[in-house]
Amino acid sequence: MKNYFIAIILLVMSVTSTQAQMTKNPFLNDYGTPYNIPPFEKITPEHFMPAVEEGMNKHSGEVKAIVNDPEAASFENTIARLDYSGELLRNVTTVFHNLNSANTNPQIQALAKEMAPKLSTHYDNIRLNEGLFARVKAVFESPEGKNLEGERKQLLEETYKDFIRGGANLDAEQKKRFREINSRLSVLTLQFGENVLKETNQYQLVVTNKADLAGLPQNLIDQAAETATKADKKGQWVFTLHNPSVMPFLQFADNRKLREEIYNAYISRGNNNNDLDNKDLIKELAALRLERAKMLGYESHAAYVLEDNMAKNADNVTKLLNQLWEPAIARAKTEAADLQAIIDREGGNFKLQPYDWRYYTEKLRKEKYDLSDEELKPYFSLENVQKGVFTVVDKLFGVTFKKLTNVPVYHPDATAYEVIDADGSHLGVLFMDFHPRESKRGGAWMSSYRKQYVDEKGNNVRPVITVVCNFSKPTANEPSLLTFDETSTFFHEFGHALHGLLSNSTYYSLTGTSVPRDFVELPSQIMENWASEPEVLNMYARHYKTGETIPAELVTKLKNSAVFNQGFETVEYLAASFLDMGYHDLKEIDIQDVNDYEKQYLNILGLIPEITSRYRSTYFNHIFSGGYSSGYYAYIWAAILDSDAFEAFKEKGLFDKATALSFRKNILERGGTEDPMVLYRNFRGAEPDIKPLLKKRGLL
Repeated sequence: MKNYFIAIILLVMSVTSTQAQMTKNPFLNDYGTPYNIPPFEKITPEHFMPAVEEGMNKHSGEVKAIVNDPEAASFENTIARLDYSGELLRNVTTVFHNLNSANTNPQIQALAKEMAPKLSTHYDNIRLNEGLFARVKAVFESPEGKNLEGERKQLLEETYKDFIRGGANLDAEQKKRFREINSRLSVLTLQFGENVLKETNQYQLVVTNKADLAGLPQNLIDQAAETATKADKKGQWVFTLHNPSVMPFLQFADNRKLREEIYNAYISRGNNNNDLDNKDLIKELAALRLERAKMLGYESHAAYVLEDNMAKNADNVTKLLNQLWEPAIARAKTEAADLQAIIDREGGNFKLQPYDWRYYTEKLRKEKYDLSDEELKPYFSLENVQKGVFTVVDKLFGVTFKKLTNVPVYHPDATAYEVIDADGSHLGVLFMDFHPRESKRGGAWMSSYRKQYVDEKGNNVRPVITVVCNFSKPTANEPSLLTFDETSTFFHEFGHALHGLLSNSTYYSLTGTSVPRDFVELPSQIMENWASEPEVLNMYARHYKTGETIPAELVTKLKNSAVFNQGFETVEYLAASFLDMGYHDLKEIDIQDVNDYEKQYLNILGLIPEITSRYRSTYFNHIFSGGYSSGYYAYIWAAILDSDAFEAFKEKGLFDKATALSFRKNILERGGTEDPMVLYRNFRGAEPDIKPLLKKRGLL
């Protein structure tokens, strides 16, 4: 009896302790923050798993209630309710995934691996729920379903398609294997990205001899000295594989041997036959993706993915890439010959190599256009570029930004802004986070902590958006100065942010950037066009010391050099796009060695040895750790759209209010509520023409 009472007491204590933990969990209580921003300062890694489990339980209960509803299935009681369901789980996982990308740590990375298969199983349980699918199918086939219009029609069609593509029509044995594949893929993609991040962070090129710094700009030397001091190597210089360090080193370092060393480290990430090697992961990812696609009736993973994109099939993608490859590779060969001529003229007794390209390109640009990145950078301080972006958005849409100092932020580097519409109404909150750190993956991206949607009570829930970049940090002597490529990147990511912030649709699944992969880059890439327009440059490109507006002759040089090195830039991008399709349009997987496969594939393509694919397989995060498998071509597909779309502004005025309003109403606000080509035609009046892109890149 005594043991019985002890057991009861222990049980009560355990329940009480669990309840106390739940009460303290920020995700399980009202945030109580301005704009309902996640209370980052209260969130610890220990909060995530209990909140995810509670979110999954609640979501499962909501789904069960839909399935058990005694009323006949209808759009409102099945399709709409399903879209509204899972709010708690979304709230937790959006915070978690964003932190794992922008401010991760070993605890979060370990949780990600534990959480991924659980979430995979949870969502498979929903998509493979026979009772739920029966109701969705009933609505889809009903007179009500066939008579729906607008967003309601789109949501029904997308929901039904998601169930089919999610395995709803598979038999029991197939469903079991389907779950196993999804669970394993969720872990493999995480591991791939984690390996790349670790190898990026681990490498250091340590320079001890000041003479080896010859050619490097002073701000890069200062950054390397600060990095060395933080790494307990004071008095030395440390260069890393983060883009603000490695790319200018390749561009300016006179020491060819050191350029070769850091370049080889950069292109060998995930390919060093150690515990961070990604080659076996790639083979397994490709094989599992193909197996899953075939189970669903597709001949390849590409066929499965592209069915849902504007391109529709691999043939259309390949046709586009080939259409651009021929003029681009011809231009790249001419560029390579020009660079080799400089080497020969200077008495260099060697053949141009990939680690030489940026270095000699900088010399050629100086020679042809009397222009260099170092000459431009003083006019593109991060502060001024940000002002330029804000000015463009204000002049186009009347949208302004007010800095917030009283809201939670997920890292001290991040700043927050309230986004305000022309009529003074609140549009959303924007975080911006600009500089590299070990807790942040490389590259630049936009994401959301909360999307826009209209909730069940009719409230228009406004979004919380984040823009994350990896620009050079300020030094003791200079602010953060951007290259023009980095300036374009800022404008690019801000276009994505506008897609999320200006969203004005109803259903969560269709709002913001929830659009086909080859359409999502239109809002981002069109923004890049304003960055280089002389009228816009005069608004924001000011010398960080003197405040002088960028001189007219520099603007002219920038304009004249717009197509410079476009053969290289287009070819390295297209090579990566082809490589993506090379893995994912396979009908059978027989890859014995990833390096051999990549080499043979690119050789057949005709990639010249002086250029490396923008991403080699083992660090190609977009396709093996991100959402771009069979979709890396999307940037060039969207480039056709953005080049054609910008023609409308050039025809009617860079800041023509009617054109801007049409772009906002037909593209930015609509999300995925309509077929993207219909949305594009509604804005432009016709389907896009490829000629503006070819002209823009000098490839006609």
